[in-house]
Amino acid sequence: MPCCSRGTQHPRAGQRAPAGWHTEPVGTNHFGERIAGMYDDDSSVMFAPAVVGPTVDFLADLARGGPALELGIGTGRIALPLSARGVAVQGIDLSPDMVARLRSKPGADAIAVSIGDFAATEVEGSFALVYLVFNTIGNLTTQEEQVACFCNAARHLDAGGCFVVEVGVPPIRRLPPGETVRAFTVSPTRLGFDEFDVAEQRGISHHYRVTGDRVETFSVPYRYVWPAELDLMARIAGLRLRERWGGWRREPFTGESAMHVSVWEKPES
Repeated sequence: MPCCSRGTQHPRAGQRAPAGWHTEPVGTNHFGERIAGMYDDDSSVMFAPAVVGPTVDFLADLARGGPALELGIGTGRIALPLSARGVAVQGIDLSPDMVARLRSKPGADAIAVSIGDFAATEVEGSFALVYLVFNTIGNLTTQEEQVACFCNAARHLDAGGCFVVEVGVPPIRRLPPGETVRAFTVSPTRLGFDEFDVAEQRGISHHYRVTGDRVETFSVPYRYVWPAELDLMARIAGLRLRERWGGWRREPFTGESAMHVSVWEKPES
């Protein structure tokens, strides 16, 4: 679901890509048929009513009865229940396989989806709400792409409309000195490790899933980003910070928060 400028991201002159890392074309789809087929199972905790309900409540409140656009709509975890609440939802996603999973679910006929790069693809109409959830901003692996995403969101917003991003706070301070890998999931059937390159502000999520006597693996690169950097991206796009919370239930955002839900507003004039 990456984006914006077209071409390959290369190391700066005189630099080599860090060992174990690779450059790749912008717009690379990491969510093909194999990953799409297991995505809902691997993310099952995120489909729990205790997670989805507060998310939908928050977004429906901001939409104020107007239409909403989801960037990186995926398999419809949030779009489908938000649509069921009466919000007219459209979406953009780079992965036809993820969208095919969405299309197989009840209620999908009410949601128009465009296949494309959500940092650059434009759809018809304007929206009271544009939103991007579950760390999907990190799928844009350069700062340029993330800025382009904010600009694209702003282009689609009505005056007074809101852009919402849910993303984790980079856990860099939890890394022991000299370490570059941190576990985020450890269970008898699943392992997950984030590998960090702090100089380039990039990471790779490595996933291992045990099914019977088989082990399936996949790795996804991402760019982690700080709240203050996102605020600057919003200013570049002509948006201003309206509120920031430590979760969808409007928990206070503090120095101990592991994630944030941030809302930027497009000024009325």
